[in-house]
Amino acid sequence: MTDVLKKTDFKNLGERTEGKVRDIYTQQDKIILVTTDRHSSFDRIIAHIPHKGAVLNLASAFWFKNTEHIIGNQVIAVPDPNVVVAKRAKPFLVEVVVRGYLTGVTDTSIWTNYQKGTRDFGGITLPDGMKKNMPLPKAIITPTTKAGHDENLSLDEVVPRGLATQAEWDEMQRAALALFEFGQLHAAANGLILVDTKYEFGLYEGKVILIDEVHTPDNSRYWQASTYKERLAQGEEPMAFDKEFLRIWFKQNCDPYKDAVLPEAPAEMVEEMSRRYISLFEQLTGEKFVKFEGSITERIEKNLMPYRLG
Repeated sequence: MTDVLKKTDFKNLGERTEGKVRDIYTQQDKIILVTTDRHSSFDRIIAHIPHKGAVLNLASAFWFKNTEHIIGNQVIAVPDPNVVVAKRAKPFLVEVVVRGYLTGVTDTSIWTNYQKGTRDFGGITLPDGMKKNMPLPKAIITPTTKAGHDENLSLDEVVPRGLATQAEWDEMQRAALALFEFGQLHAAANGLILVDTKYEFGLYEGKVILIDEVHTPDNSRYWQASTYKERLAQGEEPMAFDKEFLRIWFKQNCDPYKDAVLPEAPAEMVEEMSRRYISLFEQLTGEKFVKFEGSITERIEKNLMPYRLG
Protein backbone atom coordinates (compact mmCIF):
# COMPACT_ATOMS: atom_id res chain seq x y z
CA MET A 1 0.00 0.00 0.00
CA THR A 2 1.28 3.45 -0.92
CA ASP A 3 2.47 5.48 2.05
CA VAL A 4 0.74 8.83 2.53
CA LEU A 5 2.53 11.65 4.37
CA LYS A 6 -0.11 13.27 6.59
CA LYS A 7 2.21 15.06 9.04
CA THR A 8 5.74 15.01 10.41
CA ASP A 9 7.33 15.51 13.80
CA PHE A 10 11.08 15.35 13.31
CA LYS A 11 13.36 16.03 16.27
CA ASN A 12 16.39 18.34 16.32
CA LEU A 13 15.43 20.18 13.15
CA GLY A 14 14.27 23.39 14.81
CA GLU A 15 10.96 24.76 15.99
CA ARG A 16 8.08 23.06 14.16
CA THR A 17 5.00 24.88 12.89
CA GLU A 18 2.26 23.46 10.70
CA GLY A 19 0.87 25.18 7.62
CA LYS A 20 -2.02 23.99 5.50
CA VAL A 21 0.15 21.68 3.41
CA ARG A 22 3.70 22.10 4.75
CA ASP A 23 5.38 21.33 8.04
CA ILE A 24 7.94 24.05 8.71
CA TYR A 25 11.09 23.67 10.81
CA THR A 26 12.73 26.98 11.67
CA GLN A 27 16.44 27.32 12.36
CA GLN A 28 18.44 30.46 13.01
CA ASP A 29 19.52 31.06 9.42
CA LYS A 30 17.16 28.89 7.36
CA ILE A 31 13.86 27.00 7.30
CA ILE A 32 13.13 23.44 6.27
CA LEU A 33 9.85 23.03 4.40
CA VAL A 34 8.39 19.51 4.29
CA THR A 35 5.54 19.24 1.79
CA THR A 36 3.00 16.68 3.00
CA ASP A 37 0.18 14.96 1.11
CA ARG A 38 -2.43 17.12 2.87
CA HIS A 39 -4.91 18.67 0.44
CA SER A 40 -6.27 22.11 1.28
CA SER A 41 -9.28 23.96 -0.12
CA PHE A 42 -11.81 26.31 1.44
CA ASP A 43 -9.18 27.18 4.10
CA ARG A 44 -9.15 23.62 5.52
CA ILE A 45 -7.80 20.12 4.85
CA ILE A 46 -10.25 18.15 2.73
CA ALA A 47 -8.21 15.04 1.77
CA HIS A 48 -4.80 13.34 1.65
CA ILE A 49 -3.50 12.61 -1.86
CA PRO A 50 -0.78 9.96 -2.46
CA HIS A 51 2.48 11.34 -3.98
CA LYS A 52 1.09 14.90 -3.94
CA GLY A 53 3.74 16.31 -1.61
CA ALA A 54 6.60 15.08 -3.77
CA VAL A 55 4.93 16.32 -6.96
CA LEU A 56 4.42 19.79 -5.48
CA ASN A 57 7.93 20.07 -4.11
CA LEU A 58 9.66 18.79 -7.25
CA ALA A 59 7.46 20.94 -9.51
CA SER A 60 8.33 24.02 -7.45
CA ALA A 61 12.02 23.12 -7.58
CA PHE A 62 11.75 22.97 -11.39
CA TRP A 63 10.11 26.39 -11.60
CA PHE A 64 12.37 28.04 -9.03
CA LYS A 65 15.41 26.91 -11.02
CA ASN A 66 13.99 28.11 -14.33
CA THR A 67 12.78 31.53 -13.17
CA GLU A 68 15.91 32.80 -11.42
CA HIS A 69 16.40 35.26 -14.30
CA ILE A 70 13.11 36.95 -13.34
CA ILE A 71 13.55 37.16 -9.55
CA GLY A 72 15.69 35.55 -6.85
CA ASN A 73 14.10 32.85 -4.72
CA GLN A 74 14.22 30.97 -1.42
CA VAL A 75 15.95 27.75 -2.44
CA ILE A 76 19.16 26.64 -0.72
CA ALA A 77 18.85 22.91 -1.39
CA VAL A 78 16.35 20.16 -2.29
CA PRO A 79 17.65 17.18 -0.26
CA ASP A 80 14.52 15.04 -0.62
CA PRO A 81 11.55 14.85 -3.05
CA ASN A 82 9.31 16.27 -0.30
CA VAL A 83 11.74 18.83 1.15
CA VAL A 84 13.26 22.19 0.34
CA VAL A 85 15.80 23.92 2.56
CA ALA A 86 15.07 27.61 2.21
CA LYS A 87 16.35 31.05 3.10
CA ARG A 88 14.65 32.49 6.16
CA ALA A 89 12.83 35.38 4.51
CA LYS A 90 10.16 37.56 6.12
CA PRO A 91 6.93 36.78 4.23
CA PHE A 92 4.74 39.58 2.94
CA LEU A 93 1.20 39.07 4.21
CA VAL A 94 -0.32 39.34 0.77
CA GLU A 95 -0.88 36.68 -1.88
CA VAL A 96 -0.34 37.96 -5.39
CA VAL A 97 -2.97 36.18 -7.47
CA VAL A 98 -2.55 36.45 -11.25
CA ARG A 99 -5.47 35.50 -13.48
CA GLY A 100 -5.71 35.02 -17.24
CA TYR A 101 -9.28 33.67 -17.45
CA LEU A 102 -12.73 34.33 -15.98
CA THR A 103 -13.20 31.24 -13.85
CA GLY A 104 -13.31 29.70 -10.36
CA VAL A 105 -15.80 28.47 -7.73
CA THR A 106 -14.42 29.79 -4.42
CA ASP A 107 -15.74 32.92 -2.72
CA THR A 108 -12.66 34.90 -3.83
CA SER A 109 -12.74 33.78 -7.48
CA ILE A 110 -13.47 36.41 -10.11
CA TRP A 111 -16.19 34.27 -11.76
CA THR A 112 -18.05 34.05 -8.44
CA ASN A 113 -17.79 37.82 -8.00
CA TYR A 114 -18.58 38.51 -11.68
CA GLN A 115 -21.84 36.59 -11.25
CA LYS A 116 -22.65 38.81 -8.26
CA GLY A 117 -22.29 41.91 -10.44
CA THR A 118 -18.67 42.95 -9.89
CA ARG A 119 -17.00 44.19 -13.08
CA ASP A 120 -13.79 45.86 -11.86
CA PHE A 121 -10.90 43.46 -11.29
CA GLY A 122 -7.18 44.14 -11.03
CA GLY A 123 -7.33 47.55 -12.66
CA ILE A 124 -9.55 46.60 -15.63
CA THR A 125 -13.32 46.72 -16.15
CA LEU A 126 -14.90 43.65 -17.74
CA PRO A 127 -17.94 43.94 -20.02
CA ASP A 128 -21.31 42.39 -19.28
CA GLY A 129 -22.19 39.11 -20.96
CA MET A 130 -18.91 37.24 -20.48
CA LYS A 131 -19.15 33.50 -19.93
CA LYS A 132 -17.29 31.30 -17.52
CA ASN A 133 -13.77 30.20 -18.59
CA MET A 134 -13.35 32.94 -21.22
CA PRO A 135 -9.90 34.58 -21.49
CA LEU A 136 -9.48 38.01 -19.92
CA PRO A 137 -8.33 40.94 -22.10
CA LYS A 138 -4.96 40.71 -20.31
CA ALA A 139 -3.49 39.04 -17.24
CA ILE A 140 -4.60 40.81 -14.06
CA ILE A 141 -3.44 40.85 -10.44
CA THR A 142 -6.09 40.37 -7.74
CA PRO A 143 -4.27 40.33 -4.39
CA THR A 144 -5.66 38.69 -1.26
CA THR A 145 -4.63 38.89 2.38
CA LYS A 146 -2.83 35.97 4.02
CA ALA A 147 -4.20 36.59 7.52
CA GLY A 148 -6.76 33.88 8.31
CA HIS A 149 -9.57 33.63 5.74
CA ASP A 150 -8.57 34.99 2.31
CA GLU A 151 -9.88 38.49 1.67
CA ASN A 152 -9.83 40.19 -1.72
CA LEU A 153 -7.88 43.45 -1.92
CA SER A 154 -7.72 46.12 -4.58
CA LEU A 155 -4.29 46.96 -6.01
CA ASP A 156 -4.21 50.29 -4.19
CA GLU A 157 -5.03 48.82 -0.76
CA VAL A 158 -1.80 46.88 -0.28
CA VAL A 159 0.49 49.79 0.63
CA PRO A 160 -1.96 51.78 2.85
CA ARG A 161 -2.63 48.59 4.84
CA GLY A 162 1.07 48.34 5.60
CA LEU A 163 1.47 45.02 3.78
CA ALA A 164 4.44 46.35 1.75
CA THR A 165 6.16 49.57 0.79
CA GLN A 166 5.36 51.03 -2.63
CA ALA A 167 8.73 49.91 -3.99
CA GLU A 168 8.23 46.38 -2.65
CA TRP A 169 4.70 46.17 -4.02
CA ASP A 170 5.85 47.45 -7.42
CA GLU A 171 8.53 44.75 -7.51
CA MET A 172 6.04 42.03 -6.53
CA GLN A 173 3.66 43.09 -9.30
CA ARG A 174 6.45 43.25 -11.88
CA ALA A 175 7.77 39.83 -10.94
CA ALA A 176 4.30 38.25 -10.74
CA LEU A 177 3.30 39.34 -14.25
CA ALA A 178 6.70 38.31 -15.68
CA LEU A 179 6.52 34.91 -13.94
CA PHE A 180 2.98 34.36 -15.19
CA GLU A 181 3.93 35.24 -18.78
CA PHE A 182 6.92 32.88 -18.58
CA GLY A 183 4.73 30.15 -17.09
CA GLN A 184 2.05 30.56 -19.76
CA LEU A 185 4.60 30.36 -22.58
CA HIS A 186 6.22 27.24 -21.11
CA ALA A 187 2.83 25.64 -20.50
CA ALA A 188 1.66 26.42 -24.05
CA ALA A 189 4.80 24.81 -25.48
CA ASN A 190 3.78 21.65 -23.62
CA GLY A 191 0.12 21.61 -24.62
CA LEU A 192 -1.24 23.31 -21.53
CA ILE A 193 -2.92 26.56 -20.53
CA LEU A 194 -1.77 28.20 -17.29
CA VAL A 195 -5.09 29.74 -16.26
CA ASP A 196 -4.28 31.43 -12.97
CA THR A 197 -1.89 31.12 -10.07
CA LYS A 198 -0.72 32.80 -6.91
CA TYR A 199 2.72 33.95 -5.84
CA GLU A 200 4.11 34.63 -2.41
CA PHE A 201 7.09 36.84 -1.76
CA GLY A 202 9.38 37.51 1.16
CA LEU A 203 12.02 40.03 2.17
CA TYR A 204 15.53 38.62 2.45
CA GLU A 205 18.60 40.81 3.04
CA GLY A 206 16.62 43.83 1.91
CA LYS A 207 15.45 42.28 -1.38
CA VAL A 208 12.09 40.90 -2.50
CA ILE A 209 12.42 37.18 -3.30
CA LEU A 210 10.02 34.46 -4.44
CA ILE A 211 9.01 32.00 -1.70
CA ASP A 212 6.53 29.18 -0.96
CA GLU A 213 5.73 27.35 -4.24
CA VAL A 214 5.58 28.18 -7.93
CA HIS A 215 3.19 27.07 -10.71
CA THR A 216 2.22 23.82 -8.99
CA PRO A 217 -1.15 22.09 -9.47
CA ASP A 218 -1.91 23.15 -5.90
CA ASN A 219 -1.60 26.91 -6.38
CA SER A 220 -2.28 27.07 -10.11
CA ARG A 221 -5.00 26.08 -12.52
CA TYR A 222 -4.04 24.26 -15.72
CA TRP A 223 -6.21 23.22 -18.67
CA GLN A 224 -5.43 21.02 -21.66
CA ALA A 225 -4.97 23.34 -24.63
CA SER A 226 -6.05 20.91 -27.37
CA THR A 227 -9.70 20.66 -26.29
CA TYR A 228 -10.19 24.08 -24.67
CA LYS A 229 -11.91 25.96 -27.52
CA GLU A 230 -14.22 23.07 -28.41
CA ARG A 231 -15.32 22.56 -24.81
CA LEU A 232 -15.79 26.29 -24.25
CA ALA A 233 -18.01 26.51 -27.34
CA GLN A 234 -20.13 23.62 -26.04
CA GLY A 235 -20.45 25.13 -22.57
CA GLU A 236 -18.42 22.35 -21.00
CA GLU A 237 -15.75 22.71 -18.31
CA PRO A 238 -12.19 22.57 -19.72
CA MET A 239 -10.11 19.46 -19.17
CA ALA A 240 -8.34 20.40 -15.94
CA PHE A 241 -5.41 19.11 -13.91
CA ASP A 242 -6.07 21.08 -10.75
CA LYS A 243 -8.18 20.51 -7.65
CA GLU A 244 -11.27 22.15 -9.12
CA PHE A 245 -13.20 18.90 -9.65
CA LEU A 246 -12.70 17.97 -5.99
CA ARG A 247 -13.73 21.48 -4.92
CA ILE A 248 -16.89 21.16 -7.01
CA TRP A 249 -17.72 17.78 -5.41
CA PHE A 250 -17.44 19.26 -1.91
CA LYS A 251 -19.53 22.29 -2.89
CA GLN A 252 -22.22 19.90 -4.17
CA ASN A 253 -22.17 17.60 -1.14
CA CYS A 254 -21.74 19.97 1.83
CA ASP A 255 -21.03 23.54 2.85
CA PRO A 256 -17.21 23.37 3.00
CA TYR A 257 -16.95 26.81 4.60
CA LYS A 258 -19.41 26.21 7.43
CA ASP A 259 -19.90 22.47 8.12
CA ALA A 260 -17.91 21.36 11.19
CA VAL A 261 -17.30 17.89 9.72
CA LEU A 262 -16.88 17.26 6.01
CA PRO A 263 -17.73 14.03 4.18
CA GLU A 264 -14.77 11.87 3.22
CA ALA A 265 -13.53 12.45 -0.30
CA PRO A 266 -14.45 9.46 -2.53
CA ALA A 267 -11.52 7.05 -2.94
CA GLU A 268 -11.75 7.13 -6.73
CA MET A 269 -11.51 10.93 -6.68
CA VAL A 270 -8.45 10.81 -4.43
CA GLU A 271 -6.84 8.32 -6.83
CA GLU A 272 -7.75 10.47 -9.84
CA MET A 273 -6.32 13.55 -8.15
CA SER A 274 -3.02 11.73 -7.57
CA ARG A 275 -2.96 10.60 -11.20
CA ARG A 276 -3.63 14.14 -12.45
CA TYR A 277 -0.89 15.67 -10.32
CA ILE A 278 1.68 13.17 -11.59
CA SER A 279 0.52 13.55 -15.20
CA LEU A 280 0.75 17.33 -15.03
CA PHE A 281 4.22 17.19 -13.48
CA GLU A 282 5.48 14.94 -16.28
CA GLN A 283 3.85 16.99 -19.05
CA LEU A 284 5.20 20.28 -17.70
CA THR A 285 8.73 19.26 -16.78
CA GLY A 286 9.44 16.47 -19.25
CA GLU A 287 10.70 14.43 -16.30
CA LYS A 288 9.45 10.98 -15.28
CA PHE A 289 7.92 10.96 -11.80
CA VAL A 290 9.20 8.00 -9.80
CA LYS A 291 6.69 6.69 -7.27
CA PHE A 292 8.32 5.90 -3.95
CA GLU A 293 7.33 2.70 -2.16
CA GLY A 294 8.22 2.51 1.51
CA SER A 295 8.19 4.82 4.50
CA ILE A 296 8.34 8.44 3.34
CA THR A 297 9.00 9.59 6.91
CA GLU A 298 12.06 7.33 7.27
CA ARG A 299 13.43 8.47 3.91
CA ILE A 300 13.02 12.16 4.77
CA GLU A 301 14.57 11.68 8.21
CA LYS A 302 17.62 10.06 6.63
CA ASN A 303 17.98 12.78 3.97
CA LEU A 304 17.70 15.54 6.58
CA MET A 305 20.46 14.18 8.83
CA PRO A 306 22.94 16.89 7.65
CA TYR A 307 20.51 19.58 8.81
CA ARG A 308 19.94 18.34 12.34
CA LEU A 309 20.84 20.64 15.19
CA GLY A 310 23.23 19.19 17.76
